[in-house]
Amino acid sequence: MKVACIQMDVLHCRKQENLDKALCMALKAVEKGAELIVLPEVFSTGFCYENLSHAAESLPSPTLENLACFSEANNCIILGSIIQKDSGEGRGKDRGEDVREDGGEKGFKKGEKGFSGNEIPGTNFTESKNFTESKNFTESKNFTESKNSALYYNLGFCFESGTLAGTYRKTHPFKAENGYFSKGSSIEPISLKKQSLKIGFEICYELRFPEVARKLSLAGADLLVTTAAFPNPRSEHWKTLAKARAIENQIPHIACNRTGSAPDCTYFGNSMIIDAWGEVKADAGSKECVIVYDLDLAGKADIRKAIPVFEDRRIELYSDS
Repeated sequence: MKVACIQMDVLHCRKQENLDKALCMALKAVEKGAELIVLPEVFSTGFCYENLSHAAESLPSPTLENLACFSEANNCIILGSIIQKDSGEGRGKDRGEDVREDGGEKGFKKGEKGFSGNEIPGTNFTESKNFTESKNFTESKNFTESKNSALYYNLGFCFESGTLAGTYRKTHPFKAENGYFSKGSSIEPISLKKQSLKIGFEICYELRFPEVARKLSLAGADLLVTTAAFPNPRSEHWKTLAKARAIENQIPHIACNRTGSAPDCTYFGNSMIIDAWGEVKADAGSKECVIVYDLDLAGKADIRKAIPVFEDRRIELYSDS
């Protein structure tokens, strides 16, 4: 399968420009034959804490509507994350709001307006009332809200040919994120129907938790995807951990990081496509770019046979602490 990373400089709090850029870069990936495309963490806004009510979107989300249309028009899979506002309806459903059993989601309908890859970006995207915060809601750095107030999540998404295959709420927010985002409570692979593929999806900081990738692998993930905003000066951590997650789980890994700068830090990029042996097949370096590689998803079975790590695990000796 040809897979791609979109390594982009996410413009702080500039949703329209980021969406336009992401879709143009995704189109370049499709033109190179990519069937699966990964975007960086919170690609549409960055960590726009100072204007969270504008950055966040309720579902159905205008940004995700555009990605759904792009995915359908180009018959591709696209993953990334955005900031989600959960106003309370369907709260407790960690896989997102109003998710249907068929893998689709209320509000994501085929044939609706959106960027398909054949139009000029920006012409169909409109900000809706989902971006307008109610007058009674007050942002708080301590995130002490009443039960009736909105909650925010770092929401991972996966579209397959226009259908929402699944969502994932980040379960391990990093430092400042804990002051703004609630934690997800479920770690399960996202199942694709057309490709008969299970994707283990994790977000940024979760790369440091081997338990996350292992849980996804034990649950049958065929491929690990990490969407990230991993900053300087931790590039060596990023490269080492991304390869380690592939090696120890004997699974291909697409690790997509952003580049550029935010108000409080800079980013080094180094998005990578890694095979199940842990070999880096494509590295984006530090600049904005699209990397594409034809990844062998069938090879992990032979690797696990040659080095039977999963068969040799001694679960009775491992502590949960």
